[in-house]
Amino acid sequence: MSSPHAIIPADRILPAKLLVIPLSGKPIFPGIFTPMMVNSQEDIAVIEQSLAGDSMIGLTLLRDEETSNPGGEDLHAVGTVAKIMKKINLPDGGLNIFISTLKRFRIKKTLNHAHPIAVAVEYIEDSYDSASGDEIKALTRSLIGEMKQVSENNPLFSEEMRLNMVNIDHPGKIADFFSSILNVDRNDQQKILETADVKERMELVLVHIKREQELLRLQKKIQQQINAKIEKSQREYFLKEELKAIKQELGMPVDARSSDHQRFREAIDRLQLSPEVREQVELELDKFSLTEPSSPEFQVTRNYLETIVNLPWNDPRPEKIDIRRAERVLNADHYGLEDVKQRILEFLSVRRLKQDSRGSIICLVGPPGVGKTSVGRSIAKALGKQFFRFSVGGMRDEAEIKGHRRTYVGAMPGKIIQGLKSVRTRDPVFMIDEIDKLGVSFQGDPSSALLEVLDPEQNIEFRDHYLDLPFDISSIFFVTTANTLDSIPAPLRDRMEIIRLSGYIDEEKVAIARKYLIPKSLQRAGLGKRDVKYSKKCLLEIANGYAREAGVRNLEKALDRIHRKLAHRVVLEEQQPPFNVEIDQLEELLGRRTFRDDLEKRGTVAGTALGLAWTPYGGDVLVIEAVSNPGKEDFRITGQMGEVMQESARIAYTWVRHVAERFEIPAEYFEKRQIHLHIPAGATPKDGPSAGITMAASLLSLATGRRLRARLAMTGELSLVGTVLPIGGLKEKTIAARRHRIKEIIIPKENERDLDDIPQHIKRGVTFHPVRTMDEVVDKILQTR
Repeated sequence: MSSPHAIIPADRILPAKLLVIPLSGKPIFPGIFTPMMVNSQEDIAVIEQSLAGDSMIGLTLLRDEETSNPGGEDLHAVGTVAKIMKKINLPDGGLNIFISTLKRFRIKKTLNHAHPIAVAVEYIEDSYDSASGDEIKALTRSLIGEMKQVSENNPLFSEEMRLNMVNIDHPGKIADFFSSILNVDRNDQQKILETADVKERMELVLVHIKREQELLRLQKKIQQQINAKIEKSQREYFLKEELKAIKQELGMPVDARSSDHQRFREAIDRLQLSPEVREQVELELDKFSLTEPSSPEFQVTRNYLETIVNLPWNDPRPEKIDIRRAERVLNADHYGLEDVKQRILEFLSVRRLKQDSRGSIICLVGPPGVGKTSVGRSIAKALGKQFFRFSVGGMRDEAEIKGHRRTYVGAMPGKIIQGLKSVRTRDPVFMIDEIDKLGVSFQGDPSSALLEVLDPEQNIEFRDHYLDLPFDISSIFFVTTANTLDSIPAPLRDRMEIIRLSGYIDEEKVAIARKYLIPKSLQRAGLGKRDVKYSKKCLLEIANGYAREAGVRNLEKALDRIHRKLAHRVVLEEQQPPFNVEIDQLEELLGRRTFRDDLEKRGTVAGTALGLAWTPYGGDVLVIEAVSNPGKEDFRITGQMGEVMQESARIAYTWVRHVAERFEIPAEYFEKRQIHLHIPAGATPKDGPSAGITMAASLLSLATGRRLRARLAMTGELSLVGTVLPIGGLKEKTIAARRHRIKEIIIPKENERDLDDIPQHIKRGVTFHPVRTMDEVVDKILQTR
């Protein structure tokens, strides 16, 4: 029997009723001495009430940690009873209490659901299975061993925790202690708290220790990787610092900016710069050395200096023009075009004698496909110079020529400076393609910007907006190309030497095809040079029936199409080379003939006449038709005629009425008839005065009922009194006449001198009739009734 004065442990005199403090974070396990912060006024009231009694409180976890005003129904059924050991009042009105947790309890009944929450409890004893004593010992050792590994790898575990871990001898308390210090989810901890069976509780804790070990292993691996990167970065940093110190000792640049600065300095010292340019460049170099690499201005200045040092500032070497070599190059690269080649050789001869390249600006004008661009390349090849080509077709922004000012983001120099930077020489051959197709917009007029570029008096000190420094571009040999001169502004046209490329006749196209087009096309198709053969008649049929044009571009396309079909046959093993292409195979290879020989163009019907016209795409033959219908006097004209051509038609009508009596045409013929004059191909715009005599001839043929002579065409402007005035483009018109098998051409007398400019092989087989008046025209054209 125990003494009435013996000491009874606190956990044996625990109250059956408790005031409860809800826990929102994690549950608190028995056997723990820990501080606890209390800020809620309701909880402070519970603490005060408890201290006034037996100092016992219940600690129970909320089912949902987000609950704001918890009641009895919001609590888990199992909690921990604790004794308040000490209370400290905090300045903010809260409390800091030290508690000693004693035992688990289960809520039997909630006595007060609102604050203060009061519950009736029963206390839970740890349960053991006598048969599992050895298993519990083994589990205890495993727990302590595994936890030691965790504590050694986790710096958050204090030495005091490690000592407590060893000194606890009760298996259930060991499990509770380990659960309280592990980083386990609140619901898992609550599950451990609710487990009364010690073996089961220890197994649950062991699972969480293993999981913590795996997390620590991954954490350690990640930490090692980070440390390795840090060590590498530190090592690189120290090595770079050492390298910088070594470079400083050797007088070498120590960083990228210093390296660029030294490179720019060496390059600038080698350039032959004028005092004005050198002063500006030195200022930019000084600014570059003082600008931080992180500043946006750093890259702008660097790009500017890169452009400066890559431009050819030094004087070019003296030219050595070999005229005979230039002639050989031009003849090897181009068939025909003798007058063009002669003009170019004369131009080069002047350059050689003068030893001055300034003012060398050629404009090659001609239809598409006649070889303007390739002539430019041949000039560069003949002079042994670098070649740079750019097109200005459709260009609307003058900054494309003169560059953008550096105040703009992404500013760049213009095409001229870009080209010089690319070829790295002061005296290249520059080809400016499609100069007749320049546009105008609110961004400026590029043709006006070209005035300075192509003016020998101004381009000595050409100022690009980006560069903003005078640069001498007078040594550049400029070659421009255009289809027509009409759309080129007069001041710009005045600065260029015009050389016309008129086009080719069928015989020339055949020779060009044999010498140049067929070998290149065969190579593109993967066929050998001797795999395909054409007869002359076959090539003439292709040129006349499928590629009737001034140039040879469509002829080349037709040949490519034939060779692709033949290559397809070779691959399918349907046929093997060599191939002999004949006229009867062309419809199979190229389809139906694109151009037909119109009987209407032979002038076989009264009221029809053949005229010759000039277009930007070469010469052409026009059919002019006239018919009459009974009715009140009227004169209609159709066929997309421009204003000048309409005036020519009215002049022709007036002249025919004026001379009607001479040709026995009754006056009532015009008074009682509606006459309609039309030029077929109504969708194609036409203009110009050179069809005047042709329209008069058509109207006269209609009125007299007499047909015009076959295979005869004419060109000339008609005045109101019957005088035939001169026209332009006679060579192109003659080539068109040859293409359509015209045998006779009536031309103005004043154009007779232009016949000397037309090569003999083009004039061969054509008879020219120079005339001064319309009466002479009539004498040569009208057949008998």
